Amino acid sequence: MDLELARSIADRLRAEVRKVVVGQEAALDLLLVGLLSEGHVLLEGVPGTAKTLLARTFAAALDLRFGRIQFTPDLMPGDVLGTNLFDFRTSQFALTRGPIFTELLLADEINRTPPKTQAALLEAMQERKVTIDGTSHPLGDGFMVVATQNPIEQQGTYPLPEAQLDRFLFKHLLAYPSRDEERRIVADHGARTAVADPARFGVRPVADLPAVTALRDFVRGLRVASEMVDYIVDLVRLSREHPSLQYGASPRAAAMLAAASRAHAALDGRDYVIPDDVKALFLPLMRHRIVLSAAAEIEGLDADGVVAQILEQVPVPR
Repeated sequence: MDLELARSIADRLRAEVRKVVVGQEAALDLLLVGLLSEGHVLLEGVPGTAKTLLARTFAAALDLRFGRIQFTPDLMPGDVLGTNLFDFRTSQFALTRGPIFTELLLADEINRTPPKTQAALLEAMQERKVTIDGTSHPLGDGFMVVATQNPIEQQGTYPLPEAQLDRFLFKHLLAYPSRDEERRIVADHGARTAVADPARFGVRPVADLPAVTALRDFVRGLRVASEMVDYIVDLVRLSREHPSLQYGASPRAAAMLAAASRAHAALDGRDYVIPDDVKALFLPLMRHRIVLSAAAEIEGLDADGVVAQILEQVPVPR
């Protein structure tokens, strides 16, 4: 595996996704970074902004086992993880595996289900395993969660617990498309009301699990200079000292930022990390890990604005 091959696979994957999804380039780039750095991605946007379509098409462009869970208010943890059922033929309990036993999981509308069921994903996202009736079951190194959610201001939603939010590498906010992009959407998808099937648009897998594993191993070996480590640490530590924040990001955020920056560098054709890699990923990596102070909320500040202030205050290494 080398830089040229890594970029080739990434470019072909982008091309496959673009057969179906119009725009949302930033979201696609974050999914690629998440894939290469073994991170999970949370996509948030109002209905109709292609969250589910993007996740499904991204999965279709990878030859990985794909699973989908439609989260609903009555979904139980056992519906996600599976359960042990008694087999009268063998007089033994046998595990009936839930949809989480896959390699790329689409957790659709994850904030439509109560916290108890949301929490069923915690162990899986952090440790790539689940525990059912005291027995651990590995999910494999290829396991990745792409979750979608509608904004929590809408009725019938449950905000994700902070502990689970911290397991997501990125939280990306999908905006409405531009006018030109919306014209293309109508032209490409205006002949039917059903959600587009990636297979009908000719989407084909461009990488399998061994290729993804090789890419991840290659990315882990990229260089992060000591001054870049200092830059990452200073950014995250400032979030704990910023006057507008009640809580900042944890050391886990700094480690995740370093890993994601390596993947971003590889996708940009470099075997070393530069400040632009860190700056490009800092906002989606931090926006769900900080808690505004009461005074900041009264002043009308938001998380994105405070993250931008942190970026401005920390000197960029030369």
